[in-house]
Amino acid sequence: MTTTPTITALYRYPVKGLSPEPLTAVTLEPGGVFPFDRAYAIENGPGRFDPAAPRHLPKIHFLMLMRDERLATLSTGFDDETTTLTVNRDGRQVARGNLETPIGRQLVEQFFAAYMKGSLRGAPKVVRSEGHSFSDMPARCVHIVNLASVRDLERIAGRRIDPLRFRPNVMLDGLPAWEEFRWLDKALAVGDTRLSVFHRTKRCDATNVDPANGARDMAIPAILQRAFGHSDFGVYAKVAQGGQLAVGDALTIA
Repeated sequence: MTTTPTITALYRYPVKGLSPEPLTAVTLEPGGVFPFDRAYAIENGPGRFDPAAPRHLPKIHFLMLMRDERLATLSTGFDDETTTLTVNRDGRQVARGNLETPIGRQLVEQFFAAYMKGSLRGAPKVVRSEGHSFSDMPARCVHIVNLASVRDLERIAGRRIDPLRFRPNVMLDGLPAWEEFRWLDKALAVGDTRLSVFHRTKRCDATNVDPANGARDMAIPAILQRAFGHSDFGVYAKVAQGGQLAVGDALTIA
């Protein structure tokens, strides 16, 4: 019996290091990313990011889960139309601000200055540059995770693993475990959309953090290294041809 690889979930991360947001569908442009995916980041103290001349910087310049697991205890929501970020903790709103206005950014920055005080090298600053994505990968791309590989890793680890530890844009199911590693330099077709897989994702200690409660309770890169001799999980793909992705869409190798 054969099954068809299918998109089971889509996610974006409007602010680097903060909550994933599930989507039912997304429209992609050639060479683009999910709209508002990693569109903002929070600099950890005095930073080198220049909005007038944006360039990729290592994640250590920003608040991020690899070092700042306390971020996972927050739940955030982003409204596209008003560019407003809402921050909740334990079901209660603790901060809210329009990230495109100075006062809105200041309200958010003041919250993180207090909440992340022990992790900061200086005053936090919300940064953005039109068209720039604060991904860990310099190239503009989407991140794909195969749920069968997650289940195989669960077998090896002997416990359940939340796929959101891997911060995917696209979750797939209905294909063999680790099949995605065979897709390098191949194109994936979803309707008219074409995704060109170009890189395996090397995992860092951010995957050790439970996205539900912020507990640093696993050693996933070490588990991968022991089992497979590498710490790769998931793949990156560039948008070679634009179009729409939706939950439930089938995927084929173009």
